[in-house]
Amino acid sequence: MKILKLTEETGKNVLENLANRGLNSSGGFEGKVNAIIEAVREKRDEAVFSFTKQFDGADIDADTVLVTEEEIKEAYANVDEKLLGVIRKSLVNIRKYHEKQVQNSWFTTEDGIILGQKVTPLATVGVYVPGGKAPLASSALMNVVPAKVAGVGRVVMCTPPSKDGKVAPSTLVSAKEAGVDAIYKVGGAQAIAAMAFGTESIPKVDKIVGPGNIYVALAKKAVFGNVSIDSIAGPSEILVLADESANPRYVAADLLSQAEHDEMASAILITTSEALANAVSAEVDKFVAELSRREIMQKSLDNYGYILVAPDMDAAIGMANEIASEHMEIVTKDAFHVMTKIKNAGAIFIGEYSSEPLGDYFAGPNHVLPTSGTAKFFSALSVDDFIKKSSIISYSREALEKVHRDIEQFAECEKLTAHANSIKVRFEQQ
Repeated sequence: MKILKLTEETGKNVLENLANRGLNSSGGFEGKVNAIIEAVREKRDEAVFSFTKQFDGADIDADTVLVTEEEIKEAYANVDEKLLGVIRKSLVNIRKYHEKQVQNSWFTTEDGIILGQKVTPLATVGVYVPGGKAPLASSALMNVVPAKVAGVGRVVMCTPPSKDGKVAPSTLVSAKEAGVDAIYKVGGAQAIAAMAFGTESIPKVDKIVGPGNIYVALAKKAVFGNVSIDSIAGPSEILVLADESANPRYVAADLLSQAEHDEMASAILITTSEALANAVSAEVDKFVAELSRREIMQKSLDNYGYILVAPDMDAAIGMANEIASEHMEIVTKDAFHVMTKIKNAGAIFIGEYSSEPLGDYFAGPNHVLPTSGTAKFFSALSVDDFIKKSSIISYSREALEKVHRDIEQFAECEKLTAHANSIKVRFEQQ
């Protein structure tokens, strides 16, 4: 891995390089995505099935696009019992964590005034679960569970089929265990368009959530406004903040856990120890030679992998906050103290035994996280993404009478006389 001393110049160069990933380098993809969306809006099922054949090599039609109960039973038969047990343990942890996020409606009453907030679950949500380079069964859990905990009426899922028209058994089982209501064998931008606008076979939803490739991300961006979306996910990221106390083998393994996602993923170590920097680089080389996705990892490291040696921990923390990584591990002697200084990160893993895959699969917090620096203003997927909030206002005549002249004056200040009149008529002499 590239080892650089962290200076103002190198920090600026790293940030500029990271900014060139994902949607910022989407170039010619946008036109292709927009064409797919328009075709689905116009031709609906016909376009969806045509694109599924073109991109996934699968023959899907109105009779086969919906996953049947028989297919789900077959999936259970093909999933190892031990894996099923792990999925169920993970499900318990994820559900418990998200149940802590549930908000209730609230009301206050005072002197004839009732104010409040009414919390209402969304009616229908569409979940996208990637297939492609690796079936991401864990994404089914992470997207469906918070929706169900929030009380969403109907949760449907789209995921790409393989050439034989089937979905990975682990994905089907995970979705079923999480409580999904329907699963459709459609992937890519065509799946996003189908859920955004509806087709003869796939229902229109109120919100679309879940990660995906550049086509999926751009499609979500394009349909936003017709439906709500969670966020526009970019390539995976990990940043490890470490001092001389860190185990270089553990750090190297954790960096590669994200570098293997795709060639655009970023893996960054920021450390105050030059010795650790050199040791981690050596361990990374050993692991890359041993692990199965070595070509993907090497491209990721060549393009977006960095080891930055900072002059002190304050400088290291400052750079970490600027990068605002999707995943951040803190492996220092005083890790919890360092954590208090972190302002920007999707998820923070503290201590050498809190490896990033713990969050991907099992701990409970959601693994759908802000990427590409958006952790500066976005949060992890949560129950809040599946509810809407309505303000409640009720004044008695007596309560309004005390303040009606104040409201009228404010309205007249804005030259909105009909606003003022709406209040004034209630107190005119009849």
